[in-house]
Amino acid sequence: MHKLDAKVQLDGWTQPTLLKVATLPEFASGLFPLERMVLDLRDPKVRAASPTLSQLPWAGFVVNDPEQAPAERPWVTLPPETLNAQPGDVIEVVPETSKAALRYRRGANNNILFATERCNSFCLMCSQPPRDIADDWRISQICALTEPIDQNEPSLTITGGEPTLLGSGLNRVIEHCASVLPHTQLHVLSNGRNFGGGVLASSFTGLHPALMWGIPLYGDHYGLHDYVVQSAGAFAETMRGLYALESAKQRIEIRVVLIKPVVEHLPALVRFLYRNLPFVEHVALMGTEPTGFARAHHDELWIDPADMSAVLAESVDYLTTRDMPVSLYNLPLCTLPRSLWPYARRSISDWKQHYLPACESCVVRERCGGLFAWVTPDWTSRALKPILEGEEQCANQ
Repeated sequence: MHKLDAKVQLDGWTQPTLLKVATLPEFASGLFPLERMVLDLRDPKVRAASPTLSQLPWAGFVVNDPEQAPAERPWVTLPPETLNAQPGDVIEVVPETSKAALRYRRGANNNILFATERCNSFCLMCSQPPRDIADDWRISQICALTEPIDQNEPSLTITGGEPTLLGSGLNRVIEHCASVLPHTQLHVLSNGRNFGGGVLASSFTGLHPALMWGIPLYGDHYGLHDYVVQSAGAFAETMRGLYALESAKQRIEIRVVLIKPVVEHLPALVRFLYRNLPFVEHVALMGTEPTGFARAHHDELWIDPADMSAVLAESVDYLTTRDMPVSLYNLPLCTLPRSLWPYARRSISDWKQHYLPACESCVVRERCGGLFAWVTPDWTSRALKPILEGEEQCANQ
């Protein structure tokens, strides 16, 4: 697990500022203005060239010790044990609180653009409990953040909260992403409820060359879905939203969190998806993240992956034999039948990915997504154990 923010020493900044950490390759690329970069004087090669480089108009410097910083120039200390920022990453320095935060990590498996804390659902297992606050300021922040991100970044995820509550601000963000990162896949996680009228959905037509919407659906009828999201009428709104997105020629993924009441009806749900939403490009069946509201609803939500094996196998087989792509997220390989391993993905963001001591001897650890860093024994499968030499071969036969 990596820290995303920490207290640091800093000087020379008067307001929150987004900055790209740069060494010689970032400087030589010429892709980013020096005024948006901090030169990393922790690198010995950079320090050797610093008498010349330091005279350039950098926004500031990353140092191990304040004495390394050029006189009267902004600086920040980022010790690896405090905040492991590396070249190419984007940090935000916040002088008011003497903190720095990692906003983009080069090479991370899932970089997030956080849109809003507001939401019109109240899901039982929400990992980011909503708050009704004014945070439209995030629109400008996200647009500013995308500018120092590597232009070869393969994908970014916009999430919340419910991003559509930004109104036209979400269009602005997506359009800006298309402008500064035209080759980056953009995945927007939304509950889909605000698309039903069709106007909002059509406003995204042609806005981004590689845009996909991740929409949750938790049952084949309104009772189950509305119960999970704790909002009457949500199922009908989401279904209208899905059809509106399809009409607007938007790409769609269905996301299903595998909590107990959903797993109990999963075969019916996947049949519903095939019959009613054949235009969906991908279905993600996802293990629960044990934080936020989920922790308060353990008894209602928890089902050991070992106890859902048969249902998962049946559901995956149903979808794949009908050419609906499906993946399994957030589930360690050892908790799954071998037949499902090809569908399991390393989906947990690497900054919150964790392995137990039992995983040390596992020969498939590098292929396994592991666990969430905040997993506790009551959220841990009884099937969790290392896969030993020879057992992997059996899994591939």
